[in-house]
Amino acid sequence: MATRDISVVVVTYNSAQWVERCLESVRDYETIVVDHGSTDGTVELVRRRFPEAHVIEEENLGMGGGNNAGMRLASGRYFLLLNSDAWLVGDGAEQLAGFADQHPDAAVVGPRLLNPDGSLQRSARAFPTLWRLATEYLFLRKLAPRSRLLNTFYEGGFDHDEVREVDWLFGACLLVRRDAADEVGLFDEDFFMFSEETDWCYRFRQAGWRVFFFPGAEAMHVGGASHGGGVRLGVMPDYQAESGLRVSAVLPGGPGAAAGLANGGRAPAASNGASGSSSALSGGAATNVPLPTSPRR
Repeated sequence: MATRDISVVVVTYNSAQWVERCLESVRDYETIVVDHGSTDGTVELVRRRFPEAHVIEEENLGMGGGNNAGMRLASGRYFLLLNSDAWLVGDGAEQLAGFADQHPDAAVVGPRLLNPDGSLQRSARAFPTLWRLATEYLFLRKLAPRSRLLNTFYEGGFDHDEVREVDWLFGACLLVRRDAADEVGLFDEDFFMFSEETDWCYRFRQAGWRVFFFPGAEAMHVGGASHGGGVRLGVMPDYQAESGLRVSAVLPGGPGAAAGLANGGRAPAASNGASGSSSALSGGAATNVPLPTSPRR
C-alpha cells in the first residue's frame, strides 16, 4: 500500500511528554499536527524532530474540531486519527488500512488498544442507553467487572481477541475512510469533549456504513494525557455524562430524547455538512464551543 493512502491527524495540547513517540510510530505517512495552544514546547518539538509534518496552530475547538481541521488538509484515502498519547505498534497502520481495503463497507476500523503495561484497554463500546449510562457513571459495573449485565456499555464478555462489528469505538486510534466521511460529514463540533466519536459512528451506521474492531493491529494508549491536564479531573464525569446524554438523544427511544435532557431537549445537529454533504471535507463552518480550555483524553 502506498503511504500516500494514509493521512495521520494528531491533535495536541501540552503533549510534549508523549507526542514524539506518537509521531515516530507513523513517520512514513503524511502527518498533520493540530495544536490547540500548547505552552510546554510541543510545537517546537514537533517542528524540530518532525520537519515533514504539517503543523496547524489554532484556537481550541475541542478534539473533534481539531481533527476536522486536520482532515480538511489531508490528502489520503484514509484518515488515521491518533491521540497524542497513543502510538501504533509495528505496521499497525498498514494492517488497519489493509483490513479496510478488504471491507469496502467499513467506515471506521480500530485496533486493539493496550495500556502502557501491556494490559487490555477496552475500546469496543455499545451505544448509550439509560441503563448503560447508569452502569458507567454510577460505577455499577465495578461491582461485578465480569458481569455481562453490568458491562454492556463496554461490550461485556468480549475479550477483544477477534474481529467484531461494533456500535462504536473509543477514539484513541481510528482509521476512517475518506469516502464515508465525505458522505456523512466530519465530527459534530458541538461535542467539545467526549462522545464525538460515538455520534460519528452512529451517523456512519445510519448511512449504511460499518464500524469494525480489528485485533490484527495494536496501539498503545496512555489515557488521559491528551488534554494536557487543562481540564480538572473533577469535572470530567460531568462532561462525559452530558455528552453521553446528548448522543442518546438521537438514538431511537433514547433517554435523552424521552426526558429532554440533552441539548435543550433536541437532537444534536450535525455540523460541517453532516447530513449527506458531498463536500464535507472542503467546507462547513466550525462551531466554536467555549467550554473547557483543552481537548479531551
